[in-house]
Amino acid sequence: MPTLPFLLIDAFTPTALGGNPCAVVLDAAGLTDAQMQALAREFNQSETAFVSGSAEAGFGVRFFTPAEELPLAGHPTIASITGLLHTGRLPLPATGTSLFLALLEGPIQIDVLAPSADNPQPQILMTQRPPVFGQLHDPTVVAPLFGLTPADLVPGAPIQTVSTGTPQLMLFVRSHEALRRAAPPEPATYNRYRAGSDFFSPHVFCLGGATSAGHTFARHFGTPPDILEDPVTGSATGGMAAYLWHYGYLEQPRFVAEQGHWLGRPGQVNVQISGPRHAIEAVQIGGSGVVVVEGRLTI
Repeated sequence: MPTLPFLLIDAFTPTALGGNPCAVVLDAAGLTDAQMQALAREFNQSETAFVSGSAEAGFGVRFFTPAEELPLAGHPTIASITGLLHTGRLPLPATGTSLFLALLEGPIQIDVLAPSADNPQPQILMTQRPPVFGQLHDPTVVAPLFGLTPADLVPGAPIQTVSTGTPQLMLFVRSHEALRRAAPPEPATYNRYRAGSDFFSPHVFCLGGATSAGHTFARHFGTPPDILEDPVTGSATGGMAAYLWHYGYLEQPRFVAEQGHWLGRPGQVNVQISGPRHAIEAVQIGGSGVVVVEGRLTI
């Protein structure tokens, strides 16, 4: 029976057992959609990445949660590039490197900064898609789905779907205390609302990092068979960055997003927004990854 190499990689962290774990399956071109979905359920991570060669770019990646495929995902992108670097499939010159990564809906640009005295691990920068601002949601309906009330939200801040590749529901709360009270939604009620809406998953966030190094802090929820809370989310961080910049809540377009600290998996995402508030061109997220497990799976 065929075997494939795989790695378990922690993304958005410089140390093992922090950040967000991701299973990365290499040389995955021969897998069917059904096999990839079944393997994502088997690994039971928030997302599993399947990496193969690509005619339009050096490499292609597909992303699956235990329940479904995603068009774009942040921490699996960081993990996939970390895996390619670790296994020598992607050489890293002393000056760094750039490449395009083929995703389900077209390629994205990846830049890799070589290790330095300040950053002993390669820094992987992912340029996400230009943001799309989607549906506006009623706070009196949506906030209670997460154990919150409209009074927990920043006054005047809309609940809105924002996508930099994967549409996410943005809930901007006024404090860490409100963020701590937020809870994963009750599946049946939440799934009914989600079925009639335009988003993949919800991102609840506030200003002020978990540490002095951060500028924002966030939580990201799911429902079974996906995990209840995702430690550090790159695609949702991109949407959050676009939201905060567009609505004038950030003074500078470069900041550090923190997530996962209350789960015992602290992570940091370096964020850079390009373009004016009314016409954002792109959001770039970056961080490092750490290989924790290497193995081979048998199909």
